[in-house]
Amino acid sequence: MMKNSISASKASLVFFLYQMISALDVPLDSKLLEELSQPPTITQQSPKDYIVDPRENIVIQCEAKGKPPPSFSWTRNGTHFDIDKDEQVTMKPNSGTLVINIMNGGKAEAYEGVYQCTARNERGAAISNNIVIRPSRSPLWTKEKLEPNQVREGDSLVLHCRPPVGLPPPIIFWMDNAFQRLPQSERVSQGLNGDLYFSNVQPEDTREDYICYARFNHTQTIQQKQPISVKVFSMDSLNDTIAANLSDTDIYGAKPVTERPPILLTPTGTTSNKVELRGNVLLLECIAAGLPTPVIRWIKEGGELPANRTFFENFKKTLKIIDVSEADSGNYKCIARNILGSTHHVISVTVKAAPYWITAPRNLVLSPGEDGTLICRANGNPKPSISWLANGVPIAIAPEDPSRKVDGDTIIFSAVQERSSAVYQCNASNEYGYLLANAFVNVLAEPPRILTPANKLYQVILDSPALIDCAYFGSPKPEIEWFKGVKGSILRGNEYVFHDNGTLEIPVAQKDSTGTYTCVARNELGKIQNEVQLEVKDPTMIIKQPEYKVIQRYGHVSFECIIKHDSTLIPTVIWLKDNDELPDDERFLVGKDNLTIMNVTDKDDGTYTCIVNTTLDSVSASAVLTVVAAPPTPAIIYARPNPPFDLELTGQLERSIELSWIPGDENNSPITSFVIEYEDGLHEPGVWHYQTEVPGSQTTVQLKLSPYVNYSFRVIAVNEIGRSQPSEPSEQYLTKSANPDENPSNVQGIGSEPDNLVITWESLKGFQSNGPGLQYKVSWRQKDVDDEWTSVVVANVSKYIVSGTPTFVPYEIKVQALNDLGYAPEPSEVIGHSGEDLPMVAPGNVQVHVINSTLAKVHWDPVPLKSVRGHLQGYKVYYWKVQSLSRRSKRHIEKKILTFRGNKTFGMLPGLEPYSSYKLNVRVVNGKGEGPASPDRVFKTPEGVPSSPSFLKITNPTLDSLTLEWGSPTHPNGVLISYILKFQPINNTHELGPLVEIRIPANESSLILKNLNYSTRYKFYFNAQTSVGSGSQITEEAVTIMDEAMASRQVDIATQGWFIGLMCAVALLILILLIVCFIRRNKGGKYPVKEKEDAHADPEIQPMKEDDGTFGEYRSLESDAEDHKPLKKGSRTPSDRTVKKEDSDDSLVDYGEGVNGQFNEDGSFIGQYSGKKEKEPAEGNESSEAPSPVNAMNSFV
Repeated sequence: MMKNSISASKASLVFFLYQMISALDVPLDSKLLEELSQPPTITQQSPKDYIVDPRENIVIQCEAKGKPPPSFSWTRNGTHFDIDKDEQVTMKPNSGTLVINIMNGGKAEAYEGVYQCTARNERGAAISNNIVIRPSRSPLWTKEKLEPNQVREGDSLVLHCRPPVGLPPPIIFWMDNAFQRLPQSERVSQGLNGDLYFSNVQPEDTREDYICYARFNHTQTIQQKQPISVKVFSMDSLNDTIAANLSDTDIYGAKPVTERPPILLTPTGTTSNKVELRGNVLLLECIAAGLPTPVIRWIKEGGELPANRTFFENFKKTLKIIDVSEADSGNYKCIARNILGSTHHVISVTVKAAPYWITAPRNLVLSPGEDGTLICRANGNPKPSISWLANGVPIAIAPEDPSRKVDGDTIIFSAVQERSSAVYQCNASNEYGYLLANAFVNVLAEPPRILTPANKLYQVILDSPALIDCAYFGSPKPEIEWFKGVKGSILRGNEYVFHDNGTLEIPVAQKDSTGTYTCVARNELGKIQNEVQLEVKDPTMIIKQPEYKVIQRYGHVSFECIIKHDSTLIPTVIWLKDNDELPDDERFLVGKDNLTIMNVTDKDDGTYTCIVNTTLDSVSASAVLTVVAAPPTPAIIYARPNPPFDLELTGQLERSIELSWIPGDENNSPITSFVIEYEDGLHEPGVWHYQTEVPGSQTTVQLKLSPYVNYSFRVIAVNEIGRSQPSEPSEQYLTKSANPDENPSNVQGIGSEPDNLVITWESLKGFQSNGPGLQYKVSWRQKDVDDEWTSVVVANVSKYIVSGTPTFVPYEIKVQALNDLGYAPEPSEVIGHSGEDLPMVAPGNVQVHVINSTLAKVHWDPVPLKSVRGHLQGYKVYYWKVQSLSRRSKRHIEKKILTFRGNKTFGMLPGLEPYSSYKLNVRVVNGKGEGPASPDRVFKTPEGVPSSPSFLKITNPTLDSLTLEWGSPTHPNGVLISYILKFQPINNTHELGPLVEIRIPANESSLILKNLNYSTRYKFYFNAQTSVGSGSQITEEAVTIMDEAMASRQVDIATQGWFIGLMCAVALLILILLIVCFIRRNKGGKYPVKEKEDAHADPEIQPMKEDDGTFGEYRSLESDAEDHKPLKKGSRTPSDRTVKKEDSDDSLVDYGEGVNGQFNEDGSFIGQYSGKKEKEPAEGNESSEAPSPVNAMNSFV
């Protein structure tokens, strides 16, 4: 049974951006940082010694930040560099980075020199390092006449390479005419100067194609020296030649090949001196002649060679010590020895040091009146001198500041004021180099601000810590006080912890800790407070936990999990089986408080866990389910077997052993298998591992063993009920050591910086070492460039960093395990890449094709893969709207970014605004980031149709006129050429009259319509128009004023008694006619109702003719006479909002109340008008509702 309880607090501490010397911290709050003034800070710059490719554009980086944003200027060779006067030089927008255009005719040599960038704003000026620009050089070999080398067998020989002086120096290697590396050995090897040394020559050294190659990595070029010929004469052939030509007794003076003691070919003499800089790699070389070939040994006089930093290369002829320090100074002796004697040479090594930081100056943020210090301490050999600058000017000639005092490597500030803000530069230099650091002094006077949101709610579990934030800022640093409740007293005492960042901590929150907490921040410039809320919740508990169950197959079992929790928290209950999700099986039924398993099978055996989670805490409880077979009789008891005993080891071999045992009682359930486990007492004492499993009928097993493991074994019996307890361990057996059987896995090579290669691997486990002294031999070489592997042996690590690599080139990598007995088998090779760098070149030939007013297609040329300097991930297109061409007003809109994966060279730009001016640029992206942007390309979208007018108001109704006022479209999307107004009358039966259209100039915003009919409703349709077409329309309705006389007549008629009697008579007459019609129809006759209705038709209920709809000087559209026929009475508007044309032209339409009229594309009316309630169509041609007594009378005539 297990129960875990976890409670978590929702609060988190506020971390700060700067660690200042004074007590003033600036919180990492983006809004606050944008508001605070700050002197410039250089964030990115090119290296001090910048060797550039003369074939590509030169990019000298200088990026800086500050508030307000800084401006940039440059000096070249100590004088102002006016980039505006050089058309080949441009500065990137909002940046100080220079781009020197070499690819369009510029000469890189013309821009050699020392450059320095200055970033300046109103609070100071920061400067970059002196950046020395030099183009790389790969000169040709000077022509020389090479004489053949004729040499006796056994003599020494040096073939000189003497490569041309390049920048940077070339890499030297020797090959033959077939471009195959010349084999090297202890006898034949290449020196550090590139010469090829033969300790003694042999006849097989005769050849005519010893060729020295110089590879200039920066320009990726290889230069070749003329082939050198070597002919080796053996003593026998030399004597025969002399005898044939001279016939003299002295011809036998040439002695046969004799052995000779060692002599040094390089260095010469007995002593020499070597100076190396701290942190560099020290390379010492001794190459000796002699026969037999001498062996080289290195020692340090009076000391030991440094462990873990010493390596031997070139067949131990080169001593390599990495990361040298002053402690490595001393005398190093190389001893060359063969069977005839020895010789030696002593190299006196002196380690000097370019300046390096002990304490670099750090930015200082102060309040007015405060004190502070800038400290600049550096060391070196010789000791560097320290000089100070203020805003890039030597401090001796800089404007005086009474608050500042320079004391050697320290500047002391006292009672600073806001005008004391500046950027100070510390320069530490000696004859081997310099260090330059910028550090600003920013004097701020700011009232307190509280950055924690107001009324923030904190919730914690009872008896757990509560952390309540009060992130603040102010200058001088505010004092923080906490209160509880609206009028509570200040919080003090041991029950609270007050953190320096303003956070209030309640170590053990109780129920009475709930409430409102007020944080008050004050300094001499002001005071501010903020309230937050704390709620303390009851913990979640499992009051009835699941219990251990033993169930027979095919039975049912249920685990309970009853919980108690805070009423304001919503718990979620999750059930797990063996720490994994429940099987997807309908037999598992999860209830509110339980888990039920139906028809239990053997697979259901395991541990079941109930986990209860809330937003604040989590609890869990587990129980084990054991599934057993149904007992044949109640008397038989089934149980797990007893453990085996009497374990015995026999047949001990180096890689195998035999284990035997005696089974324990099986307890009425046959043993199905035995599990054998082992313990490695040498590497992991106390930890048991699975070895193998054998059938239950087997009591001996042959076990495979690994070298260098101290084995103990134990056996576990298994039956259907479960596993027995483990047996007692066997006696121990220690296997012998051996070479490793396997190499590290998951070998990878990925650069973390542009000039390194990080090789990683998964280390071997302890028992995989097969012996003591486990190490790893890490080897690498540049793919398709280097033939020789560079190797290093490391221990107790799983990573090695190769520095000084070219940017993003492939490397072959292998990692081999070794121990004190030898190496593992040869490992397989993997391909890795050195580090990526930002792309160097922007995409070219960017073209934009505008497809329509909202869509454009952009094309660009792919950048050369070489310039990507990393894995090509794609291209990013930045585009933004510059201005609307219709309004001519600029507004800031954030740039939009579209990313196109892979080597795609085009893309679509959707969502553009019509009739607007846009800009875009394209950048290539690799794993390191984005490259430079292409030049901004400007394009314009064509006009589109406008949006609807912003409003349409109808005012000042009279008997025969209406006044219309409107607003221009919110989005004109072009140049407006006119407005289109259409209108038509609506009669009392809601029939539409003829449609009138007029065109209004675009500069008008109102119109008075005259010569209208009195007391008539009109519907208006209004839209704007550009040269592309008409935009969407808006509609309105209005009514002209009714004539007072007509109104009074209608009221009088409707209230007269004779009118009421007439209506009754008409109704009676219609009833009689209907009865007669019904009788005649039943007799088979027909009553000519239609003809009589036509003969007595009233003009007032006829459809409106075109002549009836003319209004003053406005004409009717002929096409609308056909398109605007009234709808048939009783017809409905279809769901697609269109009107179907009927056969009859004289039917009426009912219109409902509260629904606006709508028109389809050709102007046909398809809706209802307000003021009338929609009715279902009635059978026949009669209307179910008359709009007025007059109209009702007309409908009966």
